[in-house]
Amino acid sequence: MLRCGGNRRQTVTKPETTSPPLFLITGISAAGKSTIGQALAERFPRSVHLRGDVFRRMIVRGQAEMNSAELSFEATTQLTLRYRQAVTAARQYLETGFTVIYQDIVLGRYLPEVLAMIPTAPLYLVVLSPSVEVVTARQGQLRVARAVTRLNLPLKCSITPSAKTRHASASGSILRR
Repeated sequence: MLRCGGNRRQTVTKPETTSPPLFLITGISAAGKSTIGQALAERFPRSVHLRGDVFRRMIVRGQAEMNSAELSFEATTQLTLRYRQAVTAARQYLETGFTVIYQDIVLGRYLPEVLAMIPTAPLYLVVLSPSVEVVTARQGQLRVARAVTRLNLPLKCSITPSAKTRHASASGSILRR
């Protein structure tokens, strides 16, 4: 509610709007989260593609290893910090009227914990579960792309719509809260 000045007081009330949705896209590494997340974000007039891994990469020194089956105490601490930071950012974007597409690897016991942190907005959980063949192919492509980026070499390639569609059509589930 806003009050306008002058001798006369007038009350202006912000119109009631429904909260924009939050999409949590999860799956294993190379499942297609970034591709699906970006494509989904581009469909909304006001949207944010929030990549959870960005918060991990902000740690300059002391970054814990996340690739083992059993995470160390430090890795668990950093992982939960990353989730809290992402959900805090998502909440702030939602409060400003943005649709949020939050993409991260949120699996196992962490999934219910992260879902409990998410504000009461319309929530869609998208779990990507592609075939082993698709993940293997994507991991190879990602390794090449990362190596080229690290070496600062020009990368000449083209993505055909069929290749993009094949990777983007990984099987999965969408649940709504």
